[in-house]
Amino acid sequence: MLQQTQVDRVIPKYREFLRRYPTLRALAAAEVEQVRALWYPLGYNVRPVRLHAIARETMARYRGRLPDSADALRALPGIGRYTAGAVLSFAFGRDVAVLDTNVRRVLTRVFLGPRRTARLRGERRLWDLAETLVPAGRAYDFNQALMDFGATWCTPRRPRCPACPMRGFCATYPAA
Repeated sequence: MLQQTQVDRVIPKYREFLRRYPTLRALAAAEVEQVRALWYPLGYNVRPVRLHAIARETMARYRGRLPDSADALRALPGIGRYTAGAVLSFAFGRDVAVLDTNVRRVLTRVFLGPRRTARLRGERRLWDLAETLVPAGRAYDFNQALMDFGATWCTPRRPRCPACPMRGFCATYPAA
């Protein structure tokens, strides 16, 4: 629900969604149009359709339990590397990277700098970097911290570089 949507808009709908569909079984049993109608005000209306399909497939193939492997998760409709990583890190406590927009910005600024950002092709390099940084047994906290840091400190416009705790080794500071 948070994909490209502000938290304050999501919270009421998230609570309503969980009241109506407290389990994958309840979501899978619903009509897709009911799910879409509840989600409608948030936009990106393909998401509820995919989530409904994931619930149905999870019920059919995995007896209602989300799979705990990246390959199995990525085989579900609409799940890519980011979502699989988020599920594995946040739901299963696995030591995997989560590379969202905020994390991508932090890693690019801190490790690659302003000149190399424009030449960066594809995301493999960032994924490889992110994976090497995840501390064993601390992926949940690390991923949350990087996501929050990018959202509140290393922002797209007017990042707080002069007071940044990473400015001593940041490849972008003081250029920013």
